[in-house]
Amino acid sequence: MSFSALSLSRMLQSSLSPAARSVSVLGGRCVCGQVSVVRSYAAARLGADASGRPTTWDSFGIWDNRIETSILLPPSIRYGTPIPRLSLSIVGCASHIGLRRNNEDRLRVSELTPNTLYFALFDGHGGAQAADFCSTHMERYIRDGLEKEWDLEVVLSEAFLQVDAALAAQMQMYGNASLMTVGTTATVALLRDGIELVVGSVGDSRAILCRKGKAHKLTNDHTPERKDEKQRIRNSGGFVTWNSLGQANVNSRLAMTRSIGDFDLKNLGVIAEPETTRTTIHHAHDAFLALTTDGVNFIMSNQEVCDVINQCYDPVEAAHVIAEQALQYGSEDNSTIIVVPFGAWGKQQNSHYSYSVSRNFASSGRWA
Repeated sequence: MSFSALSLSRMLQSSLSPAARSVSVLGGRCVCGQVSVVRSYAAARLGADASGRPTTWDSFGIWDNRIETSILLPPSIRYGTPIPRLSLSIVGCASHIGLRRNNEDRLRVSELTPNTLYFALFDGHGGAQAADFCSTHMERYIRDGLEKEWDLEVVLSEAFLQVDAALAAQMQMYGNASLMTVGTTATVALLRDGIELVVGSVGDSRAILCRKGKAHKLTNDHTPERKDEKQRIRNSGGFVTWNSLGQANVNSRLAMTRSIGDFDLKNLGVIAEPETTRTTIHHAHDAFLALTTDGVNFIMSNQEVCDVINQCYDPVEAAHVIAEQALQYGSEDNSTIIVVPFGAWGKQQNSHYSYSVSRNFASSGRWA
């Protein structure tokens, strides 16, 4: 269903003051700038008839996402389609330490500008220093980039390299050789005007878009198994080995070919330059964006993550269910996830799907 700018401006009533917050995770627990009470949030979505069924509306010809929200008026007029305002208070985040001694995963959720939202996961290795640094400083470099550059892919690419260079300078100040082996994955998503989604990534943390109930990869793991990545490592003087579990590593040390940090391998082909993707969100079909670290995506397939989230009542519940489910399925690593709802939230719910340890393990892991 299409609308003229005039009809949209007359029909849509929207509060233009978003409720913004930032969310981070430190030491295995979520730290939120604004606390969201799940019970009251869920109750607000129930119908006035007290039936317990979610309220829905179809006034504009699109599926209602069952989340009470206003409309982003200027972008809706510009694009000619209703675009829901995404409040950060309904974004789900969870991080479990698993069987590790420390949680080296970090997450951040914030509003960078009045029309640009920021979602990021960092999975540290060799220590949490690199993940901590990125969690603290990545936003600043992106904000600075947005002041000079409109193209979000360019902004992300430059920010990744700037953060890597800044981390290198800080590590060199300490003069500790062990810090040269500290690194982190980075998967960062920027959402502008509620419709333009750009993702940049290094390492093996993932971004998954659920569209019409199907998982769509927005990132590709940077591992030595990838033919193009393996060739680049070899061309740079590095080599690829396999451990006793059949996992490929760069110079017998690192299981990824791109990362922020890992400065001892930078001259052997490990780079901080991200691969980026640009996607237009279709709120009538797109249910959510999920960002996951390898504690989730090495044990659950992308489609399985989507199927489980689609059974959940809201994104807050979904994030905790996924993190816990990964542990129940045997993940020993830190398990961290961000769930960002879109307009089709709840549309693809399948009442026949159930959690089961008998699900196909062969479809899980990094190749999913």
